[in-house]
Amino acid sequence: MKQFYLLWQKIYFYSRKTPLAWLQLSHQKIRLTVAILGVAFSIILIFTQLGIRAMLFEGVTLLPENLNGDLYLLSAYSKNIRNSSFPQIYLYQADAIEGVADARPLYVDTGRWVDPKLLEPSNNINSTQPQSSRIQMLAFNPTKPVFTIPEINQQLDLLAIPGGILYDTLAKSKLGDIPKLFAKNGHVSSIMSNRRVTIVGLFNLGSTFYDEGRAVMSDWNFGRMRGWEKLDTVSLGVLSLEPGANPQAVIKRIQNNLTRDIRVLTPQELAQGEQNFVAQWPEGKVLNFGAAIGFIVGIVVVYQVIYTDVSEHLPEYATLKAMGYKNRNLSLVVLQQSLILAIMGFIPGYIASHGIYYILVEFVELPVTMELGITLRVLTLNILMCIIAGVIAIKKLLTADPADIF
Repeated sequence: MKQFYLLWQKIYFYSRKTPLAWLQLSHQKIRLTVAILGVAFSIILIFTQLGIRAMLFEGVTLLPENLNGDLYLLSAYSKNIRNSSFPQIYLYQADAIEGVADARPLYVDTGRWVDPKLLEPSNNINSTQPQSSRIQMLAFNPTKPVFTIPEINQQLDLLAIPGGILYDTLAKSKLGDIPKLFAKNGHVSSIMSNRRVTIVGLFNLGSTFYDEGRAVMSDWNFGRMRGWEKLDTVSLGVLSLEPGANPQAVIKRIQNNLTRDIRVLTPQELAQGEQNFVAQWPEGKVLNFGAAIGFIVGIVVVYQVIYTDVSEHLPEYATLKAMGYKNRNLSLVVLQQSLILAIMGFIPGYIASHGIYYILVEFVELPVTMELGITLRVLTLNILMCIIAGVIAIKKLLTADPADIF
């Protein structure tokens, strides 16, 4: 870090004496414009890939981050909540362990949702099977709530209505304009997993990468829909500890008394496990690859511009060497050019990325956001990208020999 600071001081010092780097870049206006556009393109590509990747990783933690538990039970054979399943009897055993105040089940399943408008006779005349979308079903016992979401906890009594569900207002629009219909009628009827359901309330959580929306229901309605045997297996056990209980001590007791088929996780471990599972998806690897391609494209563009500039001014560099300038001094000029291109290319790239994010949110319905962490990461990659290109181009500068000129 100290060496980088000293390098920056030297670059700043030489730039104040004579803005040679800027004069060389600005001499060819078209070439400078092409270089800036090339850097901006790589910035847009990196922003897009990292933004979607962040949305992918943050989306899977929405559920665990909104659960009201001190510890969680998960199947040892599953890497995430969606695929977890274990006998409910283990919850009763965990509830009897010292330090555990309560053990509550959460059922997670995927269903098919039909847009209510498709069920209207005028829209279903020539269709025997209305098109459906994926929706994540979350079920629990209303007398033992598992969420910290106020909208859900304030409407627990409505979950007792046969076929009644709470609908996530942040679901994608392809599931229907439910919030508008609900505000107009006070309820909305539709079909979920071939069963008639009624939306009796709304809440805010957010969809996942694979599910277009979420619905919350009681375990009783879940059993009617999926079969009563489904209630014998739990997706996730939500444990509350007694006041003053040591979480690590309770974890050890659970591990000693329960089967090895069950894992005991803290809230942080549960969220991290969801992200680790997503990291293995092909989508995550493709997004990382896309960001790497943008990084390489930026290096190539900046290198070509600086290399061409150095090649064209090689006699001038040789003359400066004959006048007493060292390779180190001239190399700093090349690095100045790299940093100038990094800054000038980042500004339009950042602005254009805002437009790309807007398109993804409004038309593709991917909830990407321009977070400060992503911006700083892209800025760092941008500077590193241009410095690498400048360091490679310096090799051409070192070939300048005064003997070839005089």
